[in-house]
Amino acid sequence: MREEFRRKLGEANTFGEIFELVKKAVKKTIGLHRAGLELVLMDLPNNVGAMHEVGSNMIIMNEALLEAFLKVARSKIEVNSYVFVILLHEYLHSLGYIDEEEVRLLVKRIVTETLGEDHVSYHLATNSLFELYPELQMIGPGRIGRDTKIIKDFDREGTHYIG
Repeated sequence: MREEFRRKLGEANTFGEIFELVKKAVKKTIGLHRAGLELVLMDLPNNVGAMHEVGSNMIIMNEALLEAFLKVARSKIEVNSYVFVILLHEYLHSLGYIDEEEVRLLVKRIVTETLGEDHVSYHLATNSLFELYPELQMIGPGRIGRDTKIIKDFDREGTHYIG
């Protein structure tokens, strides 16, 4: 199973494909699942990779930090691993895990079980992004006022409402 997760993460080309792996990893390791989330790209302070507001159906990813990471990453698997870890962290918040330390430990556990300790995702999950990529410390505060972007086809398993 681990090799399949590694292969699929390496081949993923969209946020939606990576998020499907996040949901499968969470279901496999802790047995929880949720559908109907949206991904929004928006500039946030550079020390915030993403956020999820409790009770909402949105994950907001820091677009400025993502763009900076795209410039310093050396491979597609680094980029996909970064997105995987960020989305995994916020998905766990959307499942009701609020405590940051508990979420960090769960991310580490899920990454270890699904991808292994020798995978780049594990290093991203267990170390400071700015220690792993010190050149990111040079990025500015981002561009304030840019429009937010809603990512289409992010969570393909939408919720259905009776109306």
